[in-house]
Amino acid sequence: MDVLRHILSSPRRFTAPVLTLGNFDGVHRAHQAILARVVAEARRLGGEAIAITFHPHPVAVLRPERAPAVLTALRDKLQLLQDLELDVVVLQHFTAAFAQLSPEAFVERFVVDRLHTAKLVVGHSVSFGHQRRGNAALLETLGGRLGFDVEVIGPVRVDGHEVSSSTIRRAVTTGDVRLAARLLGRPHFSTGRVVVGKRRGAGLGFPTANLDVRDGLLPADGVYAVRAEVADGSHGGVANVGRNPTFGENARTLEVHLFDFAGDLYGRRCRVSFIERLRGEVRFASAEALAAQIRDDAARARAVLVARP
Repeated sequence: MDVLRHILSSPRRFTAPVLTLGNFDGVHRAHQAILARVVAEARRLGGEAIAITFHPHPVAVLRPERAPAVLTALRDKLQLLQDLELDVVVLQHFTAAFAQLSPEAFVERFVVDRLHTAKLVVGHSVSFGHQRRGNAALLETLGGRLGFDVEVIGPVRVDGHEVSSSTIRRAVTTGDVRLAARLLGRPHFSTGRVVVGKRRGAGLGFPTANLDVRDGLLPADGVYAVRAEVADGSHGGVANVGRNPTFGENARTLEVHLFDFAGDLYGRRCRVSFIERLRGEVRFASAEALAAQIRDDAARARAVLVARP
């Protein structure tokens, strides 16, 4: 998959592009439905499957005080898009100046003049252009006038919930990672580099990998059954998200104890998928009481992971 950051100045030429556009935060099941149509239509037409996405999140530029925490870091989002067999991702740098571009000008400049799009596939709630005035109806009108087909994908519902990034964000922030997984089509995950921590876990008999998570939304504070992708493959484990109140700390961290693993992970990247929330974070009277609880947490996490392979 090619990632193009400066599409207007890139010499890259395209073959019968089938295009979509959006933020694709989380690359959830509704996004997957749209992207699957893009890929299918591109293969049918003998063309290329292309997505235009925006970075940083538009709200972070236009109203930073209301910017949502993104579900997936940019690096992870690009990997998820690649896994869906897109040919090209256009990573449009979103700025205040770009936000002033009218939806008509955006379509003419990007969709028609630069990409020569054969077909555009969008979700029913798509919005773009100055004051978010661009929508599916406008795209259908412009497509008829400028010579490209438009297909609109309706809402995707799972267990009575309309799938959206905001719905998933609420589930993650309340610790309902099981609902988040159903809407995402996979467990919610966080990725970071393993750094040196306080080494308290080893002293309690449960050595932990401490992840430096720079981007991507951590779930609510608490203890979770997890699966972690590390250097030698996938491992089950138990993770704590929070501030370690037993030891009076304030910084929010993600610490993971991996089952049946004895390697050195310092400096390596690790992806932690949250399978089930076991309990909230609690302040214990002593390190011994905490160690006893961790033993119980680990046993429960193993049982969860066996039940949900």
